[in-house]
Amino acid sequence: MELNEKARIDTSQVDDRRGSGGGGGIGGIPIPIGGGRGGIVGIIIAVLVALVGGGFGLNAATNGGEQGDNTSLEQKCSADDALQQLDCRNTLYVNSIQAYWRTALPQAFGEQYRATDTVFFSQAVNTACGQADSGVGPFYCPADAQVYIDLSFYRVLAQQLGAEGEFAQPYVLAHEYGHHVQNLLGTNEQVRRQQQRDPDNANALSVKLELQADCYAGAWAKNATGTADESGQKIFKSISEQDIAQAIDTAEKIGDDAISERANRPVNPDEFTHGSSAQRREWFTKGYETGDPKSCDTFSGAV
Repeated sequence: MELNEKARIDTSQVDDRRGSGGGGGIGGIPIPIGGGRGGIVGIIIAVLVALVGGGFGLNAATNGGEQGDNTSLEQKCSADDALQQLDCRNTLYVNSIQAYWRTALPQAFGEQYRATDTVFFSQAVNTACGQADSGVGPFYCPADAQVYIDLSFYRVLAQQLGAEGEFAQPYVLAHEYGHHVQNLLGTNEQVRRQQQRDPDNANALSVKLELQADCYAGAWAKNATGTADESGQKIFKSISEQDIAQAIDTAEKIGDDAISERANRPVNPDEFTHGSSAQRREWFTKGYETGDPKSCDTFSGAV
């Protein structure tokens, strides 16, 4: 993967709240087991269980309402060494993902794309889905339509989970923006209503939702080299097959079966909420190979 140093990093698509973390602590997280709530465990298990979800494990009781200060980020991402900075690179990934969907959503589904922020936070953050801390991992909150991430998560992803490749990072963000697309299309709300009507299939419906977000991430990855900043500068110079392999490797490492095995729990497909390693690999790959989000219909049949 090679980013274009001439591409403008649009920090207006990020809300930098790292200076206003709530300090909620990383260990005290309600962990969902098979869609419910379990005990309090350490950060690694917390990340494994809640990873890349649509807000599972959050207490939906408080509103967000915080606003960050992007001054430092703007200065950093205007410097000559901006692409050496983790937060600036991730901001550029967000720029690419949203540039893709501005074109792809109306083309594929006849709907206009509405941009949303990615919130960078440290330790803890208030959202319209409730307060969350870093152990929840990256997530999308449908109630305020924002993506949330503590960038220190990537150290856990690389050092603890073994997903060391750089392209794991844009994959994670593209998955979360897949949930935003589902929110815009009404898919998320339709699934939540189905889960209420048919609670016995709530986990299976959650799996379909998550696999579709993986597929959407794959569609972005296929088209990422065509995305550009507002002046027309390409954001990526190149994305290699090795980069795609890194995304697939990440998807496999966060499959529900891999999560269970790492947590020394029995593998029970009935408790899956995000999909097995094989399913996550399959649906990201389908999105990538077709490059077409219309191919990401995980709801019509078996997944």
